[in-house]
Amino acid sequence: MPAPDKPIKPIRLFAASSNPGKLREYRALAEPAGAAIELESLPNFERLPAFDEIWPTFGENATGKALHYSHGAPGLIVADDSGIVVPALGGAPGVHSARYAGANASDADRIRKLLSEMRGKSGEERRARFVCVVAIVEAGVMHGIFSASAEGTLLEQPRGENGFGYDPVFLVSELGKTFAELSREEKNRYSHRGKAFQKALDFLLGAG
Repeated sequence: MPAPDKPIKPIRLFAASSNPGKLREYRALAEPAGAAIELESLPNFERLPAFDEIWPTFGENATGKALHYSHGAPGLIVADDSGIVVPALGGAPGVHSARYAGANASDADRIRKLLSEMRGKSGEERRARFVCVVAIVEAGVMHGIFSASAEGTLLEQPRGENGFGYDPVFLVSELGKTFAELSREEKNRYSHRGKAFQKALDFLLGAG
C-alpha cells in the first residue's frame, strides 16, 4: 500500500511590528492560505532593541528592520516600511509618514498636519500614492523583497471609520471611497500593503 501523505508543515511567519493595524491586515491577508501559513507577532517584540528607521528609502528601512529582528528570532521574519508620498509636497511625508507630526503624535495629528500642508492645493496637486515594501528574512539571510503602491487623491476632510494612519483622507478614485470606507476585503485587494504582502505570500507558497 502507498504510504499516506504526510501533513504539510505550515510556514511560520513572525511579524516585526507592534502596530495593531498592520498586524490585523497581515492576519487577514494570510487567512486565505489557511493552515499553510501561521502568522504571529514576533515574541517579546516590545522588549527587543528597536530598529531605527533612519534610511531614505522604504526598501532600505524594510530590509534593515527585517534583518535586525531576524537575529535570534524563531523563524521567518516579515517586516515592512510604508507611507504616503505626495508629489506636490516634494514626496513628503514619505518614509517619515509615521513621524510626520512628531514621535508621539496620533493618527489624527498626522492627518491634521498633512491637510494643513495641502491647504490651497487642488486638482492634480492633491494626487498621492501609498507605497509599501515587504521584506522576508530568516537568521540574517534575505529571502525576498516585494513592493507595491496604490494611487489616489487626498481629500480635504477625513471620511470613514475603518483603517488607520492616513486612510480616512486617501480617496481611491476608481471606487469613490477612502481606504477608511472600504471593507477589509476591498482594502486588502486595493491597498499597497495588501498587494505587496500578497506577493510575499505567493513567493513563500511557491506561486510567485
